[in-house]
Amino acid sequence: MDELVDGFSEPCRQCAAVEWGVSDGGHFFCKNCHNVIEKTREVVDSTALHSKNSRISQIKKPKRKRSEDEREWMVCEGFQFILKLQAKALVSLGVCLKFETEVLWNFWKKYLQNTRQAFTENTIYTRRFTVYMKPKSEPESDTQSEMSFHSTAVSSETELSVSGDTTDVQSSLCSEAYLHTSTLMNMPRTLALCYLALLWVREAITLADLLRLVSERRVPYMDIQDAFPEEMRLFGKDIHIFQVWHLPSYSTVHREAFNLAQIMQLPSFPTVSQDCLLHPLTLSVRYMLDANLPDALHIWVHRVIRGAAMDDESYLTFDPKTDNPGLLRYEIQAAAVIIVAMKLLFKLDDHAEWKLSEEAAKKKKTIFRLKRWFAIVQPVLEKARQNEEHIEALRRWKPTNPFITSLQQKSLILKKRRVADYLEQRFHKLTDSAPEQLPSTTNPYSSFRFSWGNEEGSDGPSMYDRRLDCTFKKNGVKYLANRKYWHPELRRCVKNSCGNHFPEMEPWLPRMYVWVLDLFSFILGVRQAEVYQEVLNVERRFLSRNHQSKIKWTYNSLTKKKGKKSKTATRVAKNKITDTTDSA
Repeated sequence: MDELVDGFSEPCRQCAAVEWGVSDGGHFFCKNCHNVIEKTREVVDSTALHSKNSRISQIKKPKRKRSEDEREWMVCEGFQFILKLQAKALVSLGVCLKFETEVLWNFWKKYLQNTRQAFTENTIYTRRFTVYMKPKSEPESDTQSEMSFHSTAVSSETELSVSGDTTDVQSSLCSEAYLHTSTLMNMPRTLALCYLALLWVREAITLADLLRLVSERRVPYMDIQDAFPEEMRLFGKDIHIFQVWHLPSYSTVHREAFNLAQIMQLPSFPTVSQDCLLHPLTLSVRYMLDANLPDALHIWVHRVIRGAAMDDESYLTFDPKTDNPGLLRYEIQAAAVIIVAMKLLFKLDDHAEWKLSEEAAKKKKTIFRLKRWFAIVQPVLEKARQNEEHIEALRRWKPTNPFITSLQQKSLILKKRRVADYLEQRFHKLTDSAPEQLPSTTNPYSSFRFSWGNEEGSDGPSMYDRRLDCTFKKNGVKYLANRKYWHPELRRCVKNSCGNHFPEMEPWLPRMYVWVLDLFSFILGVRQAEVYQEVLNVERRFLSRNHQSKIKWTYNSLTKKKGKKSKTATRVAKNKITDTTDSA
């Protein structure tokens, strides 16, 4: 009987007692004085609830009135917040303020206009998500806070099935459709947009530098949900749009940058002249210092650049309206020029470089010897690679605030996090050791991987001042001590029909040449195949332009040996370079 009263506690007006009952007619009466009042109990027709025609198989999501603490966000607003964080991080590292306030903002506005997401009259449908700002009076409960995040990717009239949540399924389909749309923003494109803005202001930060800053957590990209404010915390299937599983590759961001420039219909970029830090002459000096190569090598690097017509401003400046040459890979191209110059001087065929090194050892000690250079750099390279792998192993890839796709998975995700943290603490306690700390991101950033010199803390002795002795004169003409130049097949593959040929060519390439590729790929933070492909591009330009002028070539194809794999498409060339006044 007490359940029927339903907590009615008003005192009776006649006897002031609080003892209520409910009659068969549903009227409230006082048990003490039997006074009947006007209040009645609402009776629910159980037959209507359990009738055959009203069986609950599907219900409709009620239209909920949005509270004052909620607002609806567009996905592009989330990416705008991420771009703002990345721009501020780059400015704090020394990039000019114009990069953030003018260039990047104008690029972002132009992108939204051209994709009809904003700043236009006829906007397309943009995916939205709703987040909830937890009131200050609300208790700190993970369950309550996470239940407040409601995704509005589907209409409020979406039907929900008893066996499963159709909203999550449709929201997941919308998220997948968004991620696979060619013109809409995604996480790798945020870095591509930053790179285009850096290229426009002609900053010294290359794409390889930008990706290195991201990997060192100096530029926000990984665990971006930790940087989102409380009012923008996501929940549900919308997280797939902002979730990052791994760092993007160089080729991915480079391709996205070129696509974004065409989507935005950008004009020709500012000229990359010789005083620009992206010029191959300037970049080659930087990478020669990092690789501990002598300064005298830069003369030959300059000759290769001029011989390949790579110092032309029209070639170096990016113009999105033309596909050829497209967006150059400036840093990889500079490393490729250095490798071509080394092949001209030392051949790098596992024989000629060691013979030339032995001959140089008989002369003055100030002569650069490739054997000595290899002995200095090789152990430092291995140590740096192991140190990098160790740092990555210590890095915590799981975010502080994990993404939760559904309430069903929330308890499992939080439980795994608690177990992992507990096991980590117990392990350090049992081993009686404090957890190792990662290098602080507040330390000054250096664009160099190695430090060469005689100072304390250097990686090894510097070979910057060593002289080169790779030429001899005959009848007043300067010849290279290395009389032959080898190169793989230089014929271009048919577009979109061939992939990467480096894995199949690598077993047949000279080991010294592969090691040099590995050295520069580590310095740049890219794959060996990308450096190898750029070396072929430089050789195509250099050899084709010097075939009839400075260099005379006689090709001798290597014969195939029976029972063994041949060195496919390898050629040998004999060269003679004249010491003319127009050379570097």
